[in-house]
Amino acid sequence: MTLPFASCVWRGIRIPLFLLPVSAAIAQTEPTALQWLQRIYSATEKLSYSGTFVYQQGQQVETSRITHLVEASGPRERLETLDGVPREIIRTGDEVVCYLPASLTVKIDKQPGRRPFPAILSEQLKDVSENYTIRKGEIERVGGYSCQVLALEPKDRMRYGHRLWADLSTGMLLKAKTFDEKNELLEQFAFTQIKIGGHIGRDQLKARYSRESRDWRVEDSRAKRANLAEAGWTIRSSPAGFRTVAELMRTMGGIGGVGHIVLSDGLAAISVFIEPATNKQPAPQPGLVRQGAINVYMRPVGSYWVTVVGEAPAESVKYIANAVEYRK
Repeated sequence: MTLPFASCVWRGIRIPLFLLPVSAAIAQTEPTALQWLQRIYSATEKLSYSGTFVYQQGQQVETSRITHLVEASGPRERLETLDGVPREIIRTGDEVVCYLPASLTVKIDKQPGRRPFPAILSEQLKDVSENYTIRKGEIERVGGYSCQVLALEPKDRMRYGHRLWADLSTGMLLKAKTFDEKNELLEQFAFTQIKIGGHIGRDQLKARYSRESRDWRVEDSRAKRANLAEAGWTIRSSPAGFRTVAELMRTMGGIGGVGHIVLSDGLAAISVFIEPATNKQPAPQPGLVRQGAINVYMRPVGSYWVTVVGEAPAESVKYIANAVEYRK
């Protein structure tokens, strides 16, 4: 930054700039806003951690405990809800096993590159900088840690705004807020307690339940890579900044041959599900449904149902849903 005068004022006292060489050197080496995003991504990828965080959406509050271990063979993670409906999620690499004890159900899936808070950033940080204006804010405290605040302001109305709090020492993301088009709070995550680094035993990652039990029903939804364009499906256009990052074929709810397209702008993710219509289940209700930061839009396309689910404004979700075409 260029100053108009060769001095600065601090609490009313004019001080010559040549007396402040240390401060100037520090200012020049401070990470930029984009470098802070890189620190956050690196911390969630390379550091082991364990702690308790709270998710809040309106009047809904849910507390979860997370344990994340980084090994040479890949990441391992255990996520457990501490209130509300019990749920436990075990992640080993890209494989996700979700235990729902209330219904004695185990769901198995593969979710490449997608993890829960605090790992909300992908490696597509260049896309983030193209779609959001990233600004550094103040230094604030979260869970006893001093944090750099970052504001991610959307460059259009097709995505939400965000504020992030990153630990000054490690870069670990400790708090995140999402805001709608009117800058009103949609949801937030925040650690109330966290241990960053140090030893984490494998016993802390063991599931409380066993999918081998005869009483449990196993739903295997692991997806396979696919080329949905070859099958005749295309998205005519998508909101500026969103691009396709994955095309999959999976089984959902006992129905096979469900196409799954994932779009991302580097931060927000939108999924397009293409499901064959069946008489075994009641026809879905077309239209828009919203829950917190998630919008869902459904519409029929020929003998299929297209469902678009996204961490994005309704305008974006509807835009993509109406752009899905079958050309065979």
